[in-house]
Amino acid sequence: MARGGKTKGGGAKSEADDLRVIATNRKARHEYELLETFEAGVSLVGTEVKALRDGRCDLSTAYAAIEGDEVWIKGLEIGEYEYGNRQNHEPRRKRKLLLHRREIRKLQAKTRERGFTVVALRLYFRKARVKVEIALARGRKLHDRRDAKAKREAQRDIARALGRRG
Repeated sequence: MARGGKTKGGGAKSEADDLRVIATNRKARHEYELLETFEAGVSLVGTEVKALRDGRCDLSTAYAAIEGDEVWIKGLEIGEYEYGNRQNHEPRRKRKLLLHRREIRKLQAKTRERGFTVVALRLYFRKARVKVEIALARGRKLHDRRDAKAKREAQRDIARALGRRG
């Protein structure tokens, strides 16, 4: 290590430098009120990783389910790898999420309560590992969605007005 605690490469990397987003679930932010987010690793087979590098992924119906002491992501579709052979993966299989035990316990306790669920927000590569951002969420009713949309538009109008003035 060089003097001053810096590495040879010129300093510490920022979080955004090593993050490559594969897919996002934009619908989740609209349909759910997100309370808390978690980052989890995903247990995958080789052809799934190669398909993800090609961008073959649909996250729109993905959610996490807790079975026993394990968390599984269901509804995540990773398309088959184009050059895969007979050992190619099944596109809509459930995949194990890798979380700390205390995070799993927290999710278990909250999802037992009525109205809470765990939804997938985005899938990305971080340091050559596939990660998924999941959120503890509560479903919004139609009138709640309208209120949230009106609030966003009001904030946008305020920002626009302040921008013109300055």
